[in-house]
Amino acid sequence: MSTHLFETIIVGPIHSRRLGTSLGINLLPRRGKICSFDCIYCECGWNKEHKTDKQIPTEKDIREQLTKRAQELVKEGVKVDSITFSGNGEPTLHPEFPQIIDTVIKIRNEYLPTAKISVLTNSSMLWKEGVREALMKIDNPILKIDSTIEHFVRCINRPNERYSLSETIESLKKVNGNFILQTMFLKGQAEDPLTGETVDLDCTDKKHVAGWIELVRTLKPRQIMMYTLDRDTPLQGLKKVTVEEMKEIAQPLLKEGFKITVNGTPFPKERE
Repeated sequence: MSTHLFETIIVGPIHSRRLGTSLGINLLPRRGKICSFDCIYCECGWNKEHKTDKQIPTEKDIREQLTKRAQELVKEGVKVDSITFSGNGEPTLHPEFPQIIDTVIKIRNEYLPTAKISVLTNSSMLWKEGVREALMKIDNPILKIDSTIEHFVRCINRPNERYSLSETIESLKKVNGNFILQTMFLKGQAEDPLTGETVDLDCTDKKHVAGWIELVRTLKPRQIMMYTLDRDTPLQGLKKVTVEEMKEIAQPLLKEGFKITVNGTPFPKERE
């Protein structure tokens, strides 16, 4: 197993299959991981493997380092499509998250005005009004829900004790569709942390697909990102869902007018 941590506060720019040329911001430890989930597919590895470093950057650290990097990119003539919050865990856990969003918006407006601001989040902190309000200020709030089936969520995402799927869905309703829904599709087996039983996971399963489609219809996100495994995973034996399978799942939603990308590519292509 090979997993990857972001060892700097500002990362890149790098090419993102979903966001183009992306300048990353890591609000979490440089040699550690802090997350409310412990996803079986996380490229950063298991939470327990990265507990030694718990130091997080301050708003001042973000402001200084992002300003410096933005100035360099302007001088070099590099176009940035997205300033993206991701990093070593869940960015909305940072206690200064709302203030940092305001800071990044100001820096973007001054130096990289054509760049979108994106946040990749597992949605676990949406119950906090300040987090929701901050996410509504940016261009691309990318909010994850991988399943509407409780034991699938436990097996795939392994959330902490504070997490409630139903509460998260209710919080998602409060943003009135002004977000991008992100969902991982995979296959394999994983242990249910609650029961200890081994569960067969198939995100193309009819029950899983039906619940997910109903969730999309309820939340009405402005865009949907369907994707599958792309990097090494901490849990071995997981398998990709094919692009063809995801496109088949997406068909009913496409007919209803939803905008969908599959593995970073608009589907169908004429939607580009």
